[in-house]
Amino acid sequence: MTGKNQTVVLEFLLLGLPIKSELRDQFYALFLLMYVTTILGNLLIIVLIRLDSRLHTPMYLFLSNLSFSDLCFSSVTMPNLLQNMQSQVPSIPYAGCLTQMYFFLFFGDLESFLLVAMAYDRYMAICFPLHYTTIMSPKLCLSLVVLSWVLTAAHAMLHTLLMAKLSFCADNIIPHFFCDMSALLKLACSDTRVNELVIFIMGGLILIIPFLLIVMSYARIVSSILRVPSARGIRKAFSTCGSHLSVLSLFYGTVIGLYLCPSANNSAVKETVMAVMYTVVTPMLNPFIYSLRNRDMKGALGRVFCGKKIPFSV
Repeated sequence: MTGKNQTVVLEFLLLGLPIKSELRDQFYALFLLMYVTTILGNLLIIVLIRLDSRLHTPMYLFLSNLSFSDLCFSSVTMPNLLQNMQSQVPSIPYAGCLTQMYFFLFFGDLESFLLVAMAYDRYMAICFPLHYTTIMSPKLCLSLVVLSWVLTAAHAMLHTLLMAKLSFCADNIIPHFFCDMSALLKLACSDTRVNELVIFIMGGLILIIPFLLIVMSYARIVSSILRVPSARGIRKAFSTCGSHLSVLSLFYGTVIGLYLCPSANNSAVKETVMAVMYTVVTPMLNPFIYSLRNRDMKGALGRVFCGKKIPFSV
């Protein structure tokens, strides 16, 4: 590249997490354990859904895609974080930094769209059970998944191309553990107003609208269940929706706070800690919240690995 968009910086230095040197080994072991748990938990869900024909339903189609998204989302940052925690010079090439940013946005956005599809699926199953199989046809479910992949790929590519047009002249130190978009914008020595405008506008479309749709879906679900005077139904509604909404709040709350609030209000340490919540904690919790507590998933676990149906209580 030549001219005003010339890129002088060939690599970036990642400062990583604000951890004292004497605690680095303990945190390394903790993050390694969390990453392995994330990989194994999500892989288990994908394998169970793939092998058990009883789980070939719309809900589990979305769950398998969510598990794949969580697995990849965590893998975009965690291996690099673990490697840099053991490295004296935690650097990443310029091209590798943009690539990491692209896939981080891609799988983060994909999770957002898949959570909307899952909420819509549960809304139709609980509020319109007689019409569920007709509405949630295989064609519609496949279309929702494909649309999610296409939209997220386009959105991630838009931000990556805009970032590639910026110039990075001298400062190459990123106070983060991965190539975060907001951190990179602070290092740019060219005009970033277009990037910031696109982040604000597209962020509202990709984050706020899906979040509101999910909340509305679960609100309708709770309202529908509460119409039936059943203590068991009420407990089930608040147990299921409460746990789901807690994870959703963790994911969307931190992302919205980082990318849609003024960057001047966020310190580097605060941004890093918030990023850990949705890049490390949420992908690890999702398998337990959405799947492994599920009776059908537990039954599939018994059928696939034990060759028999094991009775589980809800």
